[in-house]
Amino acid sequence: MQKVARKSGSSAHPPGRPREFDMDAALDGAVRVFCERGYHATSIGDLTAAMRLATGSVYKAFRDKHAVFLAAFERYTAIRGEQTRAAAARGANGRERVRHVLMSYVEHSQGSEGRRGCIVVGSAVELSAIDPVMRARVTAQLKSNETFIAGLIREGQADGSIPGHVDADGTARLMICMTQGLRVVGKARLSLEGERLIGVAMKLLA
Repeated sequence: MQKVARKSGSSAHPPGRPREFDMDAALDGAVRVFCERGYHATSIGDLTAAMRLATGSVYKAFRDKHAVFLAAFERYTAIRGEQTRAAAARGANGRERVRHVLMSYVEHSQGSEGRRGCIVVGSAVELSAIDPVMRARVTAQLKSNETFIAGLIREGQADGSIPGHVDADGTARLMICMTQGLRVVGKARLSLEGERLIGVAMKLLA
């Protein structure tokens, strides 16, 4: 658990004693509000409330809203990466691992998390055209996800669960388009019919 020390102005603390806050918990709050509202519609007031920090603490730790957003983006993608790898690990072969990854996207695109939205998709839509830093982050993240799925497809081809004629890179790119679309549909609160969609997607591996 990462913690950041901040000087306290409260008389409840002896002089020189630092006040600590849980950085991960603060960033989780920032992730929630950025996913829900997007970058431009999120104010510093929204962030201080979500992160449970004073305005001064936010500026001391992150400098400005953009820096908070970058840290929240990294926090979100790290957690989702762990979740995706854990989902893949449940499969006994390459084909099953791909299916588990796709089902993970369905699960995270439904309910309250689905309605909250995805910071990667939000950044791609809202910031990629005007913010070169975020464009690079989004591009790198989508490429990383695509490479991961392509690797699972190749694993399936090696273990015989996926035919060798399947274009691993092209299919992975199409699946990334689908998974990001799932997040958009979930944000719009539309029904996903996840099992049916995944069944159709898996036909790409036939």
